[in-house]
Amino acid sequence: MFGSEMEPLGQTWTEIDGEACGARAGESGPIGGGEGYECAVSAPADTVSTLDDLLEALAQAKSGDVVYIDGGAEIDCTERVYIESLVLEIPEGVTLASDRGAEDSEGGMILSDTFDTNPLILVTGPNVRVSGLRIKGPNPKRCLEHHNRSFREGRGHEYYYKFPTSNGITTRQPGLEVDNCELAGWSHAAVYLSAGDGHHVHHNFIHHNQYNGLGYGVSHDEAFSLIEYNRFDYNRHSLAGTGRSGSGYEARHNVEIGESLSHCFDMHGGRDRKDGTDVAGTWMNVHHNTFRCPETAVVVRGVPEEGVDVHHNWLYQRPDELSVRSDGKTRVRNNAYGLADPVLVANADVGT
Repeated sequence: MFGSEMEPLGQTWTEIDGEACGARAGESGPIGGGEGYECAVSAPADTVSTLDDLLEALAQAKSGDVVYIDGGAEIDCTERVYIESLVLEIPEGVTLASDRGAEDSEGGMILSDTFDTNPLILVTGPNVRVSGLRIKGPNPKRCLEHHNRSFREGRGHEYYYKFPTSNGITTRQPGLEVDNCELAGWSHAAVYLSAGDGHHVHHNFIHHNQYNGLGYGVSHDEAFSLIEYNRFDYNRHSLAGTGRSGSGYEARHNVEIGESLSHCFDMHGGRDRKDGTDVAGTWMNVHHNTFRCPETAVVVRGVPEEGVDVHHNWLYQRPDELSVRSDGKTRVRNNAYGLADPVLVANADVGT
């Protein structure tokens, strides 16, 4: 599941009538990170390679410190998560890093195979960075049969949540940066931004987070973020939000490689929360992304407080096919439609 999917992306953008649409790599390196990433964290003199050493280093770390995991290390937290509900806590201003992409390294791995890993990594203070790591969760499967038993057969949410769910990285603090990582196998979310603003998730490969009913690459509650230069594949929704007031994201220069259980970028509305409103977050700006997945690219399941702008993306669908769905306050403009012989549409209708 890890590493082998990092195939060359090929052409990820197109230009039509002077308008560039789709994702383009920036100066920091390739979309998805890895080899060629220019902003990697330098290794300090001392690195860690065992769980006990990692726990000790995190406990002693102060703002500005780097806790660095050896690129060949595989730190398995399964037993202690199962027995004692272990959580790796990163304090304010600390960087947790490894060397993904350096000299053919896949990066140090932290993993848990315990279904009830919630979360594996908890950010306890602002301005934390997680960089260059592989973070592997316990459940890369879709679990369609369980979802059907729960809802099509009428057993409901109580039955559904008897099967535990997992999160990779969770924070309520502002300013989290997650970069140059590979994250997979998380049944709720690989990165869960439950609160805070100024979050930056970039140059990652985020895949196989596809547990039906949940299954998010990056999920927002009352949080704002910038999501850019990521590869997404085999998620239920690569980006998602609960749609509460005070939430939103800008997504740019990301590539959906080809497989998604449902629509790719999502924002819930009031009917999902059953809170008596139709609010679907505060705002979204979705631009210069490439959607090679045949599923609907963007779905806004209500009305955003300020609005949604979807522009300069390269979409799988042709102009007469549904690529964006919303209930209102959504502008769709200057997108390229169709992977073969793409055409530019200045203004498109939004389906509901």
